[in-house]
Amino acid sequence: MPPADATRRHASGRPATAAVITAFRPGAALLEAVRAASSQCSPVVVVDNTPAGESGAEALLGERPGVTLLRDGANRGLAAALNQGVAEAPDVDAYLLLDQDSTVPADLVSQLWAALQRDERIAIASPAPWDPDAQRFLDPRTRARPEVADMDVVITSGMLLRRAAARELGDFREDFFVDGVDQDYCLRARRAGWRIVQDRRVLLPHSLGETRWHGIGPLRVRATHHPTWRLYWMARNGVVLIRENLRQRPRWALTSIALLAYSTMAVAAFEPPRAPRLSAIRAGVRDGLSGRLDARFVPEEKR
Repeated sequence: MPPADATRRHASGRPATAAVITAFRPGAALLEAVRAASSQCSPVVVVDNTPAGESGAEALLGERPGVTLLRDGANRGLAAALNQGVAEAPDVDAYLLLDQDSTVPADLVSQLWAALQRDERIAIASPAPWDPDAQRFLDPRTRARPEVADMDVVITSGMLLRRAAARELGDFREDFFVDGVDQDYCLRARRAGWRIVQDRRVLLPHSLGETRWHGIGPLRVRATHHPTWRLYWMARNGVVLIRENLRQRPRWALTSIALLAYSTMAVAAFEPPRAPRLSAIRAGVRDGLSGRLDARFVPEEKR
């Protein structure tokens, strides 16, 4: 059984929670995320992956008490940024992980902390990603689950990570760069005997970027329109995780295969230029099966 950890509390009585916010060429939404997180967390650590020579988070944030900005002028990827942020705040009870454009609801930490407290074996408590425009859960399966549901994986943005679990599980997987970082971490937690829960009463407004719906009436397909290089990483890292977890998490793995097939179909039908985009997915599947990495799909600012 994973170990329990003693709870350190602020004068307010809240558990000591550090917010780790990852940024890359941030806009004004980062400032709002920092303001909202600062009312619930201390410290707030912003890790900016914006390349050197470009305007980054410092231009938005300035000097703010309780906010630490880490920026070394290189894009080292989401996992590396998360690892830097967690390492900056070792003496807390939990970490609230956020994207630069996360909308942080009031009382998010206290609500998720209550979910963590249901069982000392819970490593991660997560809100339910919510589409504020369509007024629905981003994952339609959420409505059919219990109010507090055990999950195999949840997204990084908005997750509350117990410090004891973070210490046991170690770093986020930096060779994944961006895609699949959250899934790998969650699956490792499950293999180590920890639980992951999602409280669907706690909503996290979340955007999937350039997502567009195609079709008529109920016969509609969601296409994400990610950059071509991202399609490679999504396919490669997804196949790596399917290969690594097929025996222990067959249901999750089969669902992931179905989702990869769905997204490939959406690219083929609705996302020109189709040939290079499908080629990127094929390369990702190939390298996911072999464990290799195609340098053509590493973003220029990371090279």
